[in-house]
Amino acid sequence: MCRLFGFRSAVPAAVHPALVTERNSLVIQSREHKDGWGIAAYGVESQPKVAHGVGPAHSDPDFHRVSSLVSSHTVVAHVRLASVGAVELRNSHPFLYGHWSFVHNGTLKNFEQHRGAVEALIREDLRKNIRGTTDSERCFHIFLTQLASRNALEGTVRMEDVAIALAETMERVAAITDEPGQERSAMNFLVTNGEVMVATRRNRTLFLSDGRRADSSKAAPIQHGTRLDQLLIASEALCGNHTAWDAVSEDEVIGVDGRLVVHRWRLSDLTVVG
Repeated sequence: MCRLFGFRSAVPAAVHPALVTERNSLVIQSREHKDGWGIAAYGVESQPKVAHGVGPAHSDPDFHRVSSLVSSHTVVAHVRLASVGAVELRNSHPFLYGHWSFVHNGTLKNFEQHRGAVEALIREDLRKNIRGTTDSERCFHIFLTQLASRNALEGTVRMEDVAIALAETMERVAAITDEPGQERSAMNFLVTNGEVMVATRRNRTLFLSDGRRADSSKAAPIQHGTRLDQLLIASEALCGNHTAWDAVSEDEVIGVDGRLVVHRWRLSDLTVVG
């Protein structure tokens, strides 16, 4: 298991509180999820600047230093509890391809047994880019394969194509790894190109917030079609009772497009494998 965090804002903003100082920040969560960390932040360039570590974030000065410096309109962060793949730098999230960054909270069931079949879902030229040994990096490249069948991997991308590609990744992987009557593969994914940001929930908790205080009279659930100033996505609510967080439903796909308009789908609403 791992913990993930995504931030998308209309203007660059600091994420140090969410990563370090809040009551349930990623630093606090890293006391359990201690097998590496990563932060990707998008600036004026299309490709993100990325920092990784292999130790616990809470005791790594580099995590604190990077967190204090990041001010961006798009940030992805991750703390890892290793389940598949050794604790080493190449297995630390986020995983990158061009301007895409990807993190995963969860584990594929019976992965070693099904590794070959999972890898067969990846387009051959993309498969050559895999560097590590995790199930997560392979899920990322399945997503890229699915997205590339609808949309160029570089340049402008349709929000719906990203959501469909993630949904199809979940369905194709589950068809291989999941057994009737057993616990399902956990696939909380989060992916962004710096503009579009999309996340899925499957067999792990996931929350989203627009940053309003929990005691705000306007703190109603975030609806499909709402335009936000900022969106936060996290495995756990980060701020205790200070910020309003909505629970994402099981088998829901959520995110924002380049204009920060919220999109929410049930997995069954998207075009997925039959």
